Amino acid sequence: MTEPEIDYRAAFRAAPTPLALLTTELRFVDVTDAYLELAGRPREQVVGRLAYEAFPDQPNSERPSGVRRLRRSMERVLATGKRDVMAVQRYDVEPEEGSGRWTERYFSIVNAPVLGPDGEVRLLLNRLEEVTRLVLTSGPEGRQGDERDGTGGARGEERAGEDRRQANGSARQESDLLARADELQHTNERLREAHSRERHVAMELQRAMLPTPELIAPRDAAVRYQPASATMNVCGDWYDLIDVDSHHSSVVVGDVVGHGLEAAGVMGQLRSALSALARAATPPAAALNIIDIYSRSVPGAESTTAVSIQVDWLASRLVYSSAGHLPPLLARRNGTVEVLDRATNPPLGLLPEGGATIEGRVAFEPGDVLVVYTDGLVERRDEDIDRGLARLADSLASHRTAPAEELAEALLADLLPPEGTEDDTALVVLRLAHDGPG
Repeated sequence: MTEPEIDYRAAFRAAPTPLALLTTELRFVDVTDAYLELAGRPREQVVGRLAYEAFPDQPNSERPSGVRRLRRSMERVLATGKRDVMAVQRYDVEPEEGSGRWTERYFSIVNAPVLGPDGEVRLLLNRLEEVTRLVLTSGPEGRQGDERDGTGGARGEERAGEDRRQANGSARQESDLLARADELQHTNERLREAHSRERHVAMELQRAMLPTPELIAPRDAAVRYQPASATMNVCGDWYDLIDVDSHHSSVVVGDVVGHGLEAAGVMGQLRSALSALARAATPPAAALNIIDIYSRSVPGAESTTAVSIQVDWLASRLVYSSAGHLPPLLARRNGTVEVLDRATNPPLGLLPEGGATIEGRVAFEPGDVLVVYTDGLVERRDEDIDRGLARLADSLASHRTAPAEELAEALLADLLPPEGTEDDTALVVLRLAHDGPG
């Protein structure tokens, strides 16, 4: 049985819910018939126009701008890719454009993103629900007449007075409720702005602390940093790739526990310290022992994970040590992928005293590829970490012959879901080749 061909535009317009689709510039591209009926406008006065032009604020009004709040909500959706539910809004409407006659209206508004295949916001879906009748209280005139007709005289007046008092009390309660909703909306906007500023500062700090690799010799290498999708989930992941001298390189990747500006600050301190140790050609195990001692004096650094790898190009050998970090992977030319997990120690702040940190060594051949990463690449909620590691190994084996830049992009595409992850991802890809003397 063949499926019927669906006219999605017709289906959308026939939806019984007031819905509108807008571009990222907040321009209407389509609306349902129910939306037009609610707005009291013909389609040609809506589609193709900017939202704040099609439905402007009432001129010379002293009330808070409904247009400005709606626009902020939509811009939050575009920036975060997350749905935004607004508090009940008073948004006066001019049913006949240019008439100068405005109607007091109240709406419950939800704005949601429509994502493209790449996970980016392509359109914005605006849903309206009118709640004017719930907010405004009808006058008691009709009930007064009923009371007079039924009882007459003073008793009717008494009941009519009681009706007015109840109506006025209900109106005051609803007015208070609307005022509290308005106050809550202001508070939420201030919190979002504060969180946005914190995220911006943390992101800038991370970008400043994650420069391009410092390489003396030309190498096939790539680094990536992918922030978490959640608005406030800025984390403390970092990487460092440098040539210590013409025959030795250092790769360090780490992950600070926690989120936000504090985690980014801790990340900056630990990365700088480990980078300095690498430049002094400190062996990986010794470097982790030293940074472990340092971490105990840095608030928020406890339980940070890190892996330090020294590449000896002349000896074709990797020397590595891990402080609780996920194991690096070494893709061989024959298609096998080796997990470097023979030198795993506890996280920073928990390492054994007295320099007991273990260190591993493994030989490499020209063309092998080293991949070092943080848990955002492989860890998923309600899933065993081994499944994520297996996915990474399969992807690495499939794309191992690609140049490092292409390989890094392929790994991110294969491992990260389109909607993003709850944790940051740092990634270093380094193709290994033998250096001759001199």
